Amino acid sequence: MSFEAPAAFLLQIDIWEMVSRNALTIVVLGVLACFSLLSWTIILSKWQAFRGARKANSRFLRAFRKASGFEAVMVASEQFRPSPLVAVFDFGYEEIERQVKARGSVNNRVALERSIQLGISEELAKLERNMNWLATTASVSPFIGLFGTVIGIINAFVGLGNQGSTSLKSVGPGIADALVATAVGLGAAIPAAIFFNHFSHKIREMGARMDDFALEFLNMAERSFGE
Repeated sequence: MSFEAPAAFLLQIDIWEMVSRNALTIVVLGVLACFSLLSWTIILSKWQAFRGARKANSRFLRAFRKASGFEAVMVASEQFRPSPLVAVFDFGYEEIERQVKARGSVNNRVALERSIQLGISEELAKLERNMNWLATTASVSPFIGLFGTVIGIINAFVGLGNQGSTSLKSVGPGIADALVATAVGLGAAIPAAIFFNHFSHKIREMGARMDDFALEFLNMAERSFGE
């Protein structure tokens, strides 16, 4: 059997002609296209944001460890604003300033730890923004595609009954139309699932990095304002 025959057959397929026979199929494909477009928009924006945050984190952490005190870190942090660690630092530094102005020293470690934790929670919430849409696309798209397939197969068999024919040639085009919806549904769901898991792993990594930075921040606070 020649491999040219299947390739020639695929080239002759007109997807629009297939799906345009059924208005409901067009609606299903439109919904799936919206899910796919939304998920890819989120994927590209998240990819860029995580890449920028990772680079800024590394640079800020080096500057933080080389700095002689909080004032030097505060000045250096302005050039590393994409870094989640900078936001965590700001929360802790603001609490230090409040305590120093009120008592002349940092003597409430619990309040400082709470402020830092608030900063970590806020940054994690920012990193997780729109992740629910990726999860929704990954879980819902296959079922939407399957719904379009089932409806298409039902219509194909109804048409077969109306024609009074039992040949595969009569029912084949309708079934092929229906299967397009499943293929598009999987095409929307698979990238969303892959990148949801990838970004979830990155968020956990950054969360752990922020927890580690909180310990370094507290160590610097003790060195600078220790009793």
